[in-house]
Parts: sequence; structure tokens; C-alpha cells
Amino acid sequence: MRTRKFFRITGFVVAGALLLCIGAVALSTLSNLGLPTRSNTPDRLSELDKAHLAEVSHLRQTLGAQVWPGWEKADIPILVYNEGYAFLVNYSNPPDGWLKVPSGEKRGGPWEAVPGDTFQGTVYYRQRLPDPEITPEAFTVQIGDRWVASFQTREYAQISLISGIRESLPSFLRAIFPYRVMWRLLMGDTETYIGTLEHEAFHAYQGIASPERLAEAESSVQVDSQYPWENPALEDAWQTELNLLYEAARADTKDDAAVLAREFLAQRDQRRAANGLEPEYIDLEQRREWEEGLAKYVELEIQRQAALTEDYIPEPGMNKDPDFKDYATRLRYWSNQLSEVNRMSNRKEDTRFYYSGFAQATLLDRLMPGWKEQALEPDIWLEDLLRQAVQ
Repeated sequence: MRTRKFFRITGFVVAGALLLCIGAVALSTLSNLGLPTRSNTPDRLSELDKAHLAEVSHLRQTLGAQVWPGWEKADIPILVYNEGYAFLVNYSNPPDGWLKVPSGEKRGGPWEAVPGDTFQGTVYYRQRLPDPEITPEAFTVQIGDRWVASFQTREYAQISLISGIRESLPSFLRAIFPYRVMWRLLMGDTETYIGTLEHEAFHAYQGIASPERLAEAESSVQVDSQYPWENPALEDAWQTELNLLYEAARADTKDDAAVLAREFLAQRDQRRAANGLEPEYIDLEQRREWEEGLAKYVELEIQRQAALTEDYIPEPGMNKDPDFKDYATRLRYWSNQLSEVNRMSNRKEDTRFYYSGFAQATLLDRLMPGWKEQALEPDIWLEDLLRQAVQ
């Protein structure tokens, strides 16, 4: 009897789990029917696009000095693009095209004023993108003598992400994969998109302040494919190093942070020596931490400052965006991003350096006020500043 009862209960559990799975698949499939496949206004900025771009500039100009002194005053236009057009705001009468950084390759053609439309009461510009593979990309570009932040519109970022995921999946999964859930996990609140554009705006500032260093750092990715990512001993040593860095960044006291920072630096030196790391790989680490780690720090810190500043008022148009939470989730988001630091040792790409650089910058805020005055000078790396801070 007990055996029969056991199988009956087990059958109910299995049947229930199966029904839940079928229901989840059905819901995901139905949800996917309404996924966007093209921008609603591909030939001009939507009202939400305009609100996002206005908020990026407003946030930087209002709170940027608390994040990186001088960045708030920099003249940084913004370029965003979708599947058909690139759009340029905060730039009057731009010269043709844009220059790819760091190669200086000329791309694009003449800019035209968008007919019958304005951005914050002024003319903005567009040009058609005849080749979907030739875009301004997610970084900074130069237009004339000005450094410009570049990224996709938020609407097209979702379309592009979903399209990329769909193409990578086997055909039987494409209809049922939970694309909306993945989008929420990766981009989530609109604040994450705002932060991404601030990230690219800081790259533009690096270009303004130190163009040679930015070019060298961006060019260093050429050795990325030769970096010994697959070396188990190096991976284990990286894990120890990142654990120490994470604990230092979240230490309760400044003294504890300094002790852990010293251990982190000693472990870093030992990792490089014990694994015979070639100079070009050490250069890769330092340059990418300077380039992408600092931009990651700025991206996250300006959102954190918006959450901490009680009297900060976003641009009025942001209240029409249902995914904008008025920065209320950003303190938790910052903490979650810091927690990513000690999960990076098994990542086989240079995203690791985004987070190790971000954590070092966060640690320097605590141990060495004023460190940013030196950070953009030639041949000064984050780990150098950290060594100064703990001597």
C-alpha cells in the first residue's frame, strides 16, 4: 500500500511539473508573438529616445563633478543609431561622417537636419546607414575635432539583442525562448541604458583628455586572443586575486581595506611572476582596466550618486518611460555589480578587466581621495595609484 501511495504521489508531482513546464512554454511562446522586430520611428528619434538622450546629458552635467571632476563640463555630443539611421544631437552643422577610434578610418556620409523635428528645441541630424554591418558601434567616435559618445537607441538595443540570441539558437528553441526575460536580466531598468551611454561618454572624455592612451588601450585588444585564458593555474590565481579585491572594496573600515588592498597587489605580482606572464599581457591588463574599468566605474557611480542625491530631478520626459524607476533600484544594482568582481575568473574575455578596474577605482575613492587628478596622466595605471595609496 505504501509503495502504491508513493507512486501515486510521485505521479501527481511529475504531472504537475510537466503541466508547469508546458504552461511556461506556452506563455513564453505567446509573449514572443509581440516582440518588436523594427523601430517604431526608424527615420527619427522617438519621444522616449529624446528623453533618454536629454537625461544622459542632464545627469552628467548635474552630478558628473561628483563622479569625475571636469567630465561634467566637457562638450560631448551623443550619437545613437537603429537599424536604418544614425542620429546626432548636441552638435551644430557637423562635418560629414565619423572617424572610427583608434584606426581613424572614415565612415558614413553627409549629415542632414531631420525634417520637421527638433531635439530640445534645436536641430538634430541623421544619416542613413546603407550597410547594417557599418555602424558607429558602442564606443566613442570622432566627428570633426569633437569626441562623441555612441550607442544604439534603447528600442533598437532590444531588437538587436533578441535577433542575436535567436540566430544563435537551434531552430526548435527559437519560438519558445524567453527573450523578454533575457532582456530584463541584461538591460532591465532604463537606468542601465542611461548608464551605458554615460560609459561611452566617459570614453569620449578619455579621448579628449588623453587620446594617445585611449588609442593604445583600444589597440591592446589585438593580443586578447593570445592571452592565456585557458591556463588553469592562472585562472586559480586570478580567482584568489579577485576575491581579495572584492573583499577590499567592501571592507568595513579603511584600515581593513588597506590591508586587503596590499594582499591583492601582492597576489597580483605573484600571479604574474609564477605564470611567467609576458609583458604584452600585463600591458593588456593595465590598459583595459584603465580604459574599460574606469568607464565601468563612472557608469555605475553616476547612477549611485543619482540614487543618493535626494534633490536630483530627472528630465521631465523620463516620467513617460514605464521602465524608468527614478534611480530607486540603483544602490542594489551597484552592490550586485560589485559582487560580479569575484565571479570573473572563469570569464574567457576581457570583461574581467572591466570589473577589476571598477573595483580598484572604488577602492581608490576610499584610500586615496584626489586620485583622479593623476589617473589620466601618461603611464599611470590603477594598480600604480593603489600602490601609492597603501604605502
